[in-house]
Amino acid sequence: MNQNIQALTDRMAISLSLLCTIHCLAFPWAVILIPSLAALPLEGEALHLWLLIVIIPTSIFALTLGCRKHKNYHIVAVGAIGLSILITALFVERLESGEIWEKVLTVIGAIFIAAGHLWNYRLCHHHDNNCSCHDHSRQIK
Repeated sequence: MNQNIQALTDRMAISLSLLCTIHCLAFPWAVILIPSLAALPLEGEALHLWLLIVIIPTSIFALTLGCRKHKNYHIVAVGAIGLSILITALFVERLESGEIWEKVLTVIGAIFIAAGHLWNYRLCHHHDNNCSCHDHSRQIK
């Protein structure tokens, strides 16, 4: 059961980070190409806040599970840096020139979070498939 939870939370955190990045970079272009999207409540800091509410506990849970198994604190540090950057991006958006910085910080934070979870996932495979915290039948190469 623990191996499934670990694998699921790592994948979920990577997916949420990518969703955050896609929203930040692609939504303005999508609104231009499909103007009816502007009616959806997908823009603004409310969505970023809700994404953070899901990303923070998911990342903390997955990274601490991995840290307990692998004793690699660098992975937790990479994830914590990413989370800190995402939280900062939420507050930077309120500044006068904050919109561009909010997008830059969101992308950088998402990259850090995804990298931490990918590193955590790959660390299991580095140990000759002896790690019990991931399902090795679905390897990421």
